[in-house]
Amino acid sequence: MAQAQIAAHPTRRLPPGPRGLNLLRHSLTFGQDWSGFLTRCAREYGDVIFFRFLNVPICLVVHPDGIEQILVKNHANFLKSRDYRALKPVLGNGLLTSEGEFWQSQRKLIQPAFRHENILNYARIMTDSAAAMLSGWREGESRDIHEEFMSATLDIVAKSLFGSDISGEARGVGQAVAVVMEQFIGQANLAFVLPDRVPIPKSTRLRRSMRHLDDVVYRLVRARRRAPHNNADLLGTLLETRDEHGSRMTDQQLRDEIMTLFLAGHETTANALTWTCFLLAQNPEKEKALSAELSSMLGKRAPTAADLPHLPYTEMVIKESMRLYPPAWGVGRRAIRDFELDGYRIPARTNFFLLQWITQRDARFFPDPERFDPERWRNDPIRSGKLPRFAYFPFGGGPRVCVGAGFAMMEATLLLATIAQRFRLTLAPNQSIEPLFSVTLRPKNGLRMHLHPRT
Repeated sequence: MAQAQIAAHPTRRLPPGPRGLNLLRHSLTFGQDWSGFLTRCAREYGDVIFFRFLNVPICLVVHPDGIEQILVKNHANFLKSRDYRALKPVLGNGLLTSEGEFWQSQRKLIQPAFRHENILNYARIMTDSAAAMLSGWREGESRDIHEEFMSATLDIVAKSLFGSDISGEARGVGQAVAVVMEQFIGQANLAFVLPDRVPIPKSTRLRRSMRHLDDVVYRLVRARRRAPHNNADLLGTLLETRDEHGSRMTDQQLRDEIMTLFLAGHETTANALTWTCFLLAQNPEKEKALSAELSSMLGKRAPTAADLPHLPYTEMVIKESMRLYPPAWGVGRRAIRDFELDGYRIPARTNFFLLQWITQRDARFFPDPERFDPERWRNDPIRSGKLPRFAYFPFGGGPRVCVGAGFAMMEATLLLATIAQRFRLTLAPNQSIEPLFSVTLRPKNGLRMHLHPRT
């Protein structure tokens, strides 16, 4: 009898999700609007959703407990999802895209460079770069702050990585990165449907941008190979690092890791700061509370790494901004073997989407979730255990948690403190502010703001 019941309902083992005409209707926009489609699925079908897009199996997991199962408790059963293929031509076999033993070896080599005591050395670079940016700001001006922050964080990552000032190339590098980000969704869609053996076609603009980024990185690596190895920057650390066999990284390995840190290291922080300023401009009472803390703790002097424990509200503002506008808005995984979750059996080779954009806006964990409220983090509900661990995961989680998370939080907090200490920013009128869901979450058309120096 039990066997007959199982045979009679084989499809009940798959999670719910759009099927048939409903899926066909949604699939017409899925390729152009992943976030909107998946958000609608979460509202309609629950915490685990399964469907096929052009015969590619996809599973969206919304609840933090399910996310923890994938990223932590059963992480060995998962590789990166198919859309990461779109990043391979740009990032090569770096930490974000590599797998297996090679990834483990690279992670061990790179991890020491991002220990807390090491990244403290870069705090002065961060505040100096922010001050240099602000020195060109004038009262009454209107500026695209996303563009400003991209240049400043590019300067920071270049000096932290290479000990180099590449300000003369900042515009060209920024434009190349923008092309990569703008074309990622189209590339990712092709990565899903094309067999692994078929290369993903690239536009002329994309190939040109990739060549430009390669030229910049390889030139800096070659210059440092010829120079004495006495620089206390990340590249110097990587050049001296040896694996368990005593071997150093090849130029190709260095290129791939540096490209990953180069792009991720400035793109994500610039986006986080941009959305933070956008939210503060819409919530003047929060902006006043931030200014009051900075005035009380810093006066007119520049912030330092030693000040970070004494700027709790500044950190809370950053955390709440990354809850609403996570710089990395989703994580993708692909199951190696069949996987059981919430009583469902999900087949091998299914691509799993874990989206900070959806889970971090879930009213079950964050009441009135669309409201910008830094006070949510006064007594951190994640650290205190009041909320599930993966209700908030802006840097991912598990063994593949972002290696630069500590660097990024210190950078964002110090830059915000430096900026808000000297300027109040208000939104310029008559602009369309729309998130672009690419590799990262950036403002599609930039973000123009008026500059008001503090007196």
